[in-house]
Parts: sequence; structure tokens; C-alpha cells
Amino acid sequence: MESITVETYRVKTFRLLLPLWQPFRPGMHYDVRLTAPDGYQAQRSYSIATGPETRNVVDLTVETIEGGEVSPYFHDIVEVGDQVEVRGPIGGPFTWDGSMGGPLLLIGGGSGIVPLMSMLRHRNSTACLVPTLLLYSSRSPENVIYSDELDALSAAGNGFEVEHTFTRTTPDGWDGFARRVDVEMISEVSDRLGIVGRAFICGPEGFVETAANALVDAGIASERIRTERFGPIGTR
Repeated sequence: MESITVETYRVKTFRLLLPLWQPFRPGMHYDVRLTAPDGYQAQRSYSIATGPETRNVVDLTVETIEGGEVSPYFHDIVEVGDQVEVRGPIGGPFTWDGSMGGPLLLIGGGSGIVPLMSMLRHRNSTACLVPTLLLYSSRSPENVIYSDELDALSAAGNGFEVEHTFTRTTPDGWDGFARRVDVEMISEVSDRLGIVGRAFICGPEGFVETAANALVDAGIASERIRTERFGPIGTR
């Protein structure tokens, strides 16, 4: 473990220095396996947050889940210098790089931002100018992961825009979205891109299902949509 960064009160980023770093595509993940003294093992998958241009290390951004088997271990026990058993990189259709083009619509709920952040960091590192819009749903401003970096990327003026929606509390004076993602919201943000070339959605099961259906209802062809869902919340 090379470093640990606090992102929010529930989320930390763990930077792993890998003895055998392998190239990967944004959107891929690593499996983490923990083994107890009695031999009991728990394994969970965590998306890679870094872009593939950051070599030799990977960042795994982990939200602590009450009752989980792996995330509380990371948050409460793991320290810089510890060794962690991982396997990867692993991934299928939920990957994107600049050669695939766009325009690109990214929709993230909570820690579902993590693989999308890998895509954004890759886009920025390669000076890719594919028009990109991120719709990011969070409970409150305090729950926004990578908040400062997202602001900086959005201010760069290179064709990336972030749109937040808050489902519980909003900042003072907020005049943006303040509800769960729905068809009208998806239609409004996708119109800004014109034709949506590719759409990626990541988050909890219900969030992804709602957003994917809303994209189809908004007229976006299903073959342009890729989704990644979290498992049962108590298992992470």
C-alpha cells in the first residue's frame, strides 16, 4: 500500500504499488482477496480509478459498507506499507478509450463514479477532445467523490462538463438538479451532447436500471449503452 487518501467521510482511495503492473483500459477492475488466520477468504471487485497512463500503481477507491467483509477492513485496518492480495486487471464491455470516440455520456451514482473517473483521467491525460458530459448523482455535496478534481476538469474548457444532482441535501443557493435521475433529466443533459455516441452507467442496481431505461426512453439506442452494477450492498 503506497498511500491512502480520504475522499469523503465514507470513501478512501488506496494506491497500490504493483510489482507486476499490466496495461488496462479505463473501466476495468481488480479483485481483492482477504484471507483470515483460520483460512476463511473474502473476495470483492473494485474498479480502477487511475487512468492507464499512470503506470506502476493503481488506485482503488473504496466506500465503506456497514456489515461488509472487505471495505471495513480497508477503512479500519489497512495502513500504508501493508500488502494486499489482488488479481487483475479484469474487464469486459464496460471499457472506453479515446479511440472509441463519442460524444460520451457518463452517468454515475455514488461510488459508481470510480470507473468513470478512470475514463475521464485517461481523456485528460491523452488530450482527447471527445465531447463528454458526466451526470453525477450524490446524496449531498459532502458525498461527492473527487469533487475538486471534477471541478478542475470541468473548468479546463476542453469539452468536458459535469452536471450534479443531489437527492437529499443541496448547497446553499443551488439551482441545479435536486432529485433522482429520471427520463427528463437524462433527456435534458443528453441534448447538450447532440447525438450520444456512447453512454456508460455505473452505480447501485436500482440506479443503473432506472438510468438505462431513461436513456432508451430518451431515444438513445441500447447498443450504445453500457452498464455496470454494484452487487448486494451488504457483501462489499
